Amino acid sequence: MTAVTGQRTTQAQDDKSEARSTMTRRLAAAYAIWYLRVVALLNLLAALSVSFSDSVHRHNEGDFFTPYLLTAGFTSAALAWFMAVTMRRRKRVAWLVNLVLVTPTFLVYVLALTVSDYRDHWTNWAATFFTGLLFVALLVGRKEFHAKGDRNNPKLAIAVLVVGTLIAVAIGTGLVTAFATTGDSSIGDRVLYTLLRVISIGGSGARYGDLYVPRWIAVVINLMSLVLFFLVVYAMFRSPRGRRLHSTADEQQLRALLDKHGSRDSLGYFALRDDKSVIFSPTGKAAVAYRVVGGVSLASGDPIGDPEAWPGAVDAWLAEAYQHSWTPAVVGASEDGGTVLARHGLTALELGDEAVVEPAEFTLEGRAMRVVRQAYNRVARAGYTVEIRRHADIPPAEFIDLLRLADAWRYGETERGFSMALGRLGDPDDGQCVMVECRDAQGQLRALLSYVPWGPNGLSLDLMRRDKDSENGLIEFMVIELIQRAEQVGVERISLNFAMFRAVFERGSKLGAGPVLRLWRTVLMFFSRWWQIESLYRANAKYRPIWEPRFVLYTRSADLPRIGVAYARAEGFLGLPSLRRGRSAAEQVEAAHGGTQPALDPEVDGRGDPGA
Repeated sequence: MTAVTGQRTTQAQDDKSEARSTMTRRLAAAYAIWYLRVVALLNLLAALSVSFSDSVHRHNEGDFFTPYLLTAGFTSAALAWFMAVTMRRRKRVAWLVNLVLVTPTFLVYVLALTVSDYRDHWTNWAATFFTGLLFVALLVGRKEFHAKGDRNNPKLAIAVLVVGTLIAVAIGTGLVTAFATTGDSSIGDRVLYTLLRVISIGGSGARYGDLYVPRWIAVVINLMSLVLFFLVVYAMFRSPRGRRLHSTADEQQLRALLDKHGSRDSLGYFALRDDKSVIFSPTGKAAVAYRVVGGVSLASGDPIGDPEAWPGAVDAWLAEAYQHSWTPAVVGASEDGGTVLARHGLTALELGDEAVVEPAEFTLEGRAMRVVRQAYNRVARAGYTVEIRRHADIPPAEFIDLLRLADAWRYGETERGFSMALGRLGDPDDGQCVMVECRDAQGQLRALLSYVPWGPNGLSLDLMRRDKDSENGLIEFMVIELIQRAEQVGVERISLNFAMFRAVFERGSKLGAGPVLRLWRTVLMFFSRWWQIESLYRANAKYRPIWEPRFVLYTRSADLPRIGVAYARAEGFLGLPSLRRGRSAAEQVEAAHGGTQPALDPEVDGRGDPGA
């Protein structure tokens, strides 16, 4: 009994010691981060204040010296702030760079204090103290900076430095040759002058031999040098983009999980997107599908698989995000998935509602359905007909012709979507998807809808396309036809679309709505001019659906802007133009049936045609 008590006491002491050690490391890391933030602020103030800037410069050039990185200027302010941000994300490379820079600085300061001229000034002692404290904090808190970087970052940084320097020197030399007083200077003199200024950012209006350069040219070269510097720093510290985990074996395992548990989430099938990675629970019974965008590990929908194994998959996903300093976030989680994710420390925020229709309960009768009923009857009288069939039942040659029309009807050059779009059509593995085709009285195809499986007896809208010259109300006609003939394809529920901020539109227009809610609704109405937020809500509401709430989950409120940008990029609303033309859907079908894997198009979606 005494031995057991002694073991428990020893264990408790060890736990307390470990807790104190952990707290010490965290405090040391926090000091390092806040030191860099304060220095960044002081550098910015010094750059804006002439007297403060002159004082700092006199200290550094005379018998004084200032704390680490306190040099008074916009460049040093930006560098210190960037270091603080990367240290806050616990990046190991940022810790290493600061340690490499602060170590010789601290040693030089200590050595300088042995000389009486420097020892007599208290400011030098203060600079040495704060610099030394940062040095000690970096050593003590080293285990807190665990996030791995991309192994290719050093190579990328070198490539950016070399290529950027060549471009800057070429542009600078051209400006000098065209606008400077060149005298007897050779082209080599001009290149050397520009190169030295790009590397060192020398004083403006410099003279090089017979070469007289106007001040504005020197400023332009300096600005290019600063831009190059920050590009190199970004390339060095950028987050890894994520491994491609979605292999053929992963897809087979995902499909097996969907066969067993796919009916739980209407967005489950979209985990099979080609641009999503996947990480499984230790048991392999659950998985989280995600994509790394701008340092954000962006998951969508609920975890796939057995709900009892969801926590294991979420833990594995969060551990990987923690290891690589990715910001974890989930968009489009249901209430069940959000509850599990919230237990892992994520905060839920309602994003909108998903419109779900149960065909057995649907009716066109009644005053509330009058507008939809009139649109349906008008299209039916015009002679339009609908054909519903599984993708596997469509002959490949017919599928190719069908998709060529779908490409021609696409709204804009970029398809959008991530969380609620499959991003491909015609893949033989997607044979259980359902295609709804609409033809006019002459038999010409005028619109199509594609749905992915939602378990064995449900469908979830993936893509809609229509000829812009077709009859108004055509989409409503097709949706109602699918609902009325759902029994033919064994469907008991249909997910139509997602209405972002539905509650705001619904409650904000009612009597008694508060001023904040009305203002929020006004803002959303304004942005609906470009993003069809309000029109998507009304397009769904006309079917009197069951509204299922969807949530976005995040770790810190401060990360929401970053998550929003990453989500917009993933959905295709934000992105850099690409010179490479992706293959059309028809070309992908031809390749797939020819035995070649379709090319990955990083900007894919298709839910919701604004022209519909």
